[in-house]
Parts: sequence; structure tokens; C-alpha cells
Amino acid sequence: MAGILATVPVLASLNLAESRQFYIELLGFDCLHASADYLMLARGGCELHLWRCTERHIAENTSCYVRCDTAALHADFAQRGLQVAPPQLRDWGMREFYVIDPHGNLLKFGESA
Repeated sequence: MAGILATVPVLASLNLAESRQFYIELLGFDCLHASADYLMLARGGCELHLWRCTERHIAENTSCYVRCDTAALHADFAQRGLQVAPPQLRDWGMREFYVIDPHGNLLKFGESA
């Protein structure tokens, strides 16, 4: 049986250079590939791709979920200068915090509570 190795969210970006700076400087990602139309980033077990888009509403209606140690990752983001509300226990049994990137993509970071 063929297996699936990974799932990689592909998010919209109005400006790939701006997205690259945000994800690298404030979220601690490494750049795997950058071109005029596409950006590939990774941090630990998380890989994200971004594509150049001219319609902001696409990014503003897109999200992805990243499982992580919320306290540790939140502290790392804060140390990098990102201002974000602390993790909260949600009704669905997850501890989560949210980041909205410069173009409106919602990144949900969470773990089982």
C-alpha cells in the first residue's frame, strides 16, 4: 500500500520577500527555496510553502494547524519580537495560540491539553 509521507500547507502571499522576512525573522523558519513565484520554508517538522498571489482575500480566508509545544514555541516567538496572545485552553480540548501573517494567513499552533 502506498503511504503519505507528509502534508505541506501552501499559503498565499502578496509579497514573497515580505513573507520570507516575517517567517524567518519572527517565526524562526529556514528558507529551503525562494523564487519569484514560490517560497518553501521549514522549521523542525513543519514545512510551509507560499505562492505569489495578487488577491488578499485568498490569504485572509486560509489557515493551517501546526502541532507543537505551545509554551515553548510561544516563548521563542516572543523572544524574536513577535507580539502574540498567550496559549489558551479551547473548548475542544486543545491549548492553542494564533498568529496572522502579514497577508492574512491564520497560523494555529496547538497541542492536546
